[in-house]
Amino acid sequence: MPAFRGILSPRLFNSVIGKNRTKMKTKKKKEKKRALAVGEEDGGTGLDLKSCASYRNHPIQPLGNLLLLGGDLSDNIRDGGLGGLRALSDELLLDVLALLPAADLARAAAASKSLYVFATQDPLWRALVLRELGGDFAFSGGSWRRTYLAARGDLSAASSSSAAGGGIRVTGFYSDYLFQSWLCANLEMKPEWLRTDNITRRRGLSAAEFVACFEEPNRPVLLEGCLDDWPAMRKWDRDGLLRICGGAAKFAVGPVEMELASFFRYADAAKEERPLYLFDPKFADKVPQLGADYAPPEQFSEDLFALLGEEERPDYRWIIVGAAGSGSSFHVDPNSTSAWNAVIRGSKKWVMFPPEVAPPGVHPSPDGAEVACPVSIAEWFINFYAACQDCPRRPVECVCRTGEVVFVPNGWWHLVLNLEDSIAITQNYVSRRNLLNVLDFLRRPNAGELVSGTKDRVNLYEKFRSAVEAALPGTIDQLRKKAAEEAAAKAKKTTFWESASDANTGGFKFKFSA
Repeated sequence: MPAFRGILSPRLFNSVIGKNRTKMKTKKKKEKKRALAVGEEDGGTGLDLKSCASYRNHPIQPLGNLLLLGGDLSDNIRDGGLGGLRALSDELLLDVLALLPAADLARAAAASKSLYVFATQDPLWRALVLRELGGDFAFSGGSWRRTYLAARGDLSAASSSSAAGGGIRVTGFYSDYLFQSWLCANLEMKPEWLRTDNITRRRGLSAAEFVACFEEPNRPVLLEGCLDDWPAMRKWDRDGLLRICGGAAKFAVGPVEMELASFFRYADAAKEERPLYLFDPKFADKVPQLGADYAPPEQFSEDLFALLGEEERPDYRWIIVGAAGSGSSFHVDPNSTSAWNAVIRGSKKWVMFPPEVAPPGVHPSPDGAEVACPVSIAEWFINFYAACQDCPRRPVECVCRTGEVVFVPNGWWHLVLNLEDSIAITQNYVSRRNLLNVLDFLRRPNAGELVSGTKDRVNLYEKFRSAVEAALPGTIDQLRKKAAEEAAAKAKKTTFWESASDANTGGFKFKFSA
């Protein structure tokens, strides 16, 4: 999923530089003005930092600070230390540095203060650690750079000293792009981002009621009280998982696999814009006890993909373990499936948009194969959450807490953010209500690109259709007949004014599912 980062929005710009625009007569007052920090009262638009973050000591400042304080762009030390590289944007320069091996990256950091700022950016060293060490690393000093140096120790003394930050103090470096990355990593969620809770909440909902009220109309719902009998609810805290899993099993964490204890050490110490989180589809194979500690709530008991068997069906269930600040940016669940997500520990912020409404700042390609979206969840909240007020349909939002389950209908865009250290189970499934959507998705011309979670992407449609026909003869034809009748009935209800409105505005509807 491609990502982009915009320049600081006016709202963010104001919160960074504060509202103190008055001229200061004394040196003391001028110094106070220069020390304005993110999180100062700003007419309701201020951004607060986590208590462990220090804006004043951060070497990178937003470009607006330089302009506000009456400085000239030439006062920014960035260009002077880059030589011929000054013509590159900050983003492109980082892309170029990402091509370097560790030793050359460390040498670049020793060339100038400007290159030091760029070459010591932690995402560069995170990529090196994950590529070269895989999941066999001990996260050190709260930094991917220090983690790499502690593990390798094979850089030259001069370069290693520089890359490790050997006492170098940088001032006068301004960059919106680099500053926003730091800001997103250290931002506290604003109360107004968490305030809306407009999802329907139900307790004691029968399977039949769920189908009629939510699955058939493709509407989200939050279910309460349906996990009380799960052994996982009693056993799955951090210590419990470590006891159950032991030290042998490794779980999928981003592009690598890690032992659970190593992942927890990383999660406790890392402070980055896009934290890694554990998201493993094979957890029950690796540790069978985990699979035995829960069962799908009765509302989600029908799963037609199960007809393919465990070996043939696409990945469908995941254990999710993540620290506060981790999560998934906007996406639509794979293979046009519906899903449920159960929180065993912690809490999660959900923002969901219906299939026909792409979230602000999210741009899917026409065929659904690619989606451009903000770099991180925090960036989306900073720059785009306010735009939800102007959406043709307001998003469904909630905070899902321990013991609660969110139903995600097929095709719905959703963003999920861990508000605290969290443990969850999620499963994607196909019921008869969603069967036609899934079959249509699997036989798309570009199914080889869109279908996920299985090695046999091209033939999955035929295998699944055959399995359904064998187990439930005539079901597919009956569902297609019913869908055609409902479409015809809906078309008859279209009024003259609705037709005229569509004709005059050139309006159209689309459904994206990927």
